[in-house]
Amino acid sequence: MALTTTRIAKTLAGSLVRSFSTSRVVAANQLIVRDALNSALDEEMERDETVFLMGEEVAQYDGAYKVSRGLWKKYGDKRVIDTPITESGFAGIAVGAAMGGLRPVCEFMTFNFSMQAIDHVINSASKTFYMSAGMLHVPIVFRGPNGSAAGVGAQHSQCFGAWYSHCPGLKVVSPYSSEDCRGLMKAAIRDSDPVVVLENELMYGTAFEVSDEVLSKDFVIPIGKAKIEREGQHITLVAHSRAVQLALEAAGALAGEGVECEVINLRSLRPLDEEAIVRSVTKTRNLVTVEQGWPQSGIGSEICARIVESPAFHYLESPVVRVTGVDVPMPYARSLEVACIPQQHDVVKAVKKVLKIQ
Repeated sequence: MALTTTRIAKTLAGSLVRSFSTSRVVAANQLIVRDALNSALDEEMERDETVFLMGEEVAQYDGAYKVSRGLWKKYGDKRVIDTPITESGFAGIAVGAAMGGLRPVCEFMTFNFSMQAIDHVINSASKTFYMSAGMLHVPIVFRGPNGSAAGVGAQHSQCFGAWYSHCPGLKVVSPYSSEDCRGLMKAAIRDSDPVVVLENELMYGTAFEVSDEVLSKDFVIPIGKAKIEREGQHITLVAHSRAVQLALEAAGALAGEGVECEVINLRSLRPLDEEAIVRSVTKTRNLVTVEQGWPQSGIGSEICARIVESPAFHYLESPVVRVTGVDVPMPYARSLEVACIPQQHDVVKAVKKVLKIQ
């Protein structure tokens, strides 16, 4: 009983730290996701005076999720710009600014609201380089929270990874950890073409251990390169964003049963690091994809197609299984919401199905 009570107390204490800490570094070499994004924005704005941030409540309110905390006070009204609630308007202004030689970071308070501006993202930003015969770059970043949230219903809780990664001319990144967020944000801002940065609302308060290299102002993660988060030889788990955490938790549980999973953090959805996936599947001979988005035409579907069309197909010992969100609009009721989002036991069940473990 005492042991159980101690564990509960430690769990609650950890939850409180993750939920309420607002310091940039909570311990030696630990970095919270929102602060990784904040520091990346700050350093890139300091490095290049053409970089500016615009969106709803990004300035005086420090951002809806405090990602832009302190930037308005440091850089002023000209470089941190509060906009009206008009995504189509400010996204269009940002794209025009990029065409004019600036490097805007356009924040959507949530990517659900980017639907109001999708014409500018798809038809203006992503196609201009092609339609100008390579004469006009559009160096813009569209960023904000994406994916399943909590208690916000069908219109505010969905993943746009498959939507945007479908479009040629866009680069799409979906970071998981503080390392990912910091390195990919810097890469996105420095890129000459439009980049969509799909953050996760539920990860903003999570702290990760980072190396000294990650804290360096020169730290950049190349867009299009996945990361092996955990090595294994029995099966490959491929995930992005918060689903990486789910895959790692499932891998930890399965390790106790003698199953070693290799977990790939995609980091980038377009371009997709097909080489890393093929190499891993060739080694493990089994594959499960994990995502929180809907199943039809999803990221997992694309990975399955790539494997079928690659030499890795001939190494598979079992059919690929996808773990996804349920194919319905997100319910508001908490119990139904949980039922619609993949859980650790869903990944464990999928792995055992592929490996034919009873």
